[in-house]
Amino acid sequence: MQPVERTEVEGVDYGWVMQTTFVVTILVGAPVVAVLSTGVTLETWGARAAFAVRVGAPIWFLTAVAVAAYAKQTDAGDGGTQPASDDGRDDHDDHDDHDNRDGE
Repeated sequence: MQPVERTEVEGVDYGWVMQTTFVVTILVGAPVVAVLSTGVTLETWGARAAFAVRVGAPIWFLTAVAVAAYAKQTDAGDGGTQPASDDGRDDHDDHDDHDNRDGE
């Protein structure tokens, strides 16, 4: 039996990239398409749909590339988890317990 090859994952959360691309494209891209459509005569629904696809596709693509680059550079989409430190300490317990509300 041949050994299974292992690959190293880049660390990018592609689910987060897809969701963020969708939201940013709707929030930013839709108004851009709407503004650009004011300078064009679009008499039928077919013409409107074709215009939206022609203009929206590059906006979607550029947004996806920008979000993926951001995620790769900043490790975005990992749920805010900190990598484990090498010294065995838990990085989340570095705070003082002076604000104990029970008065202890």
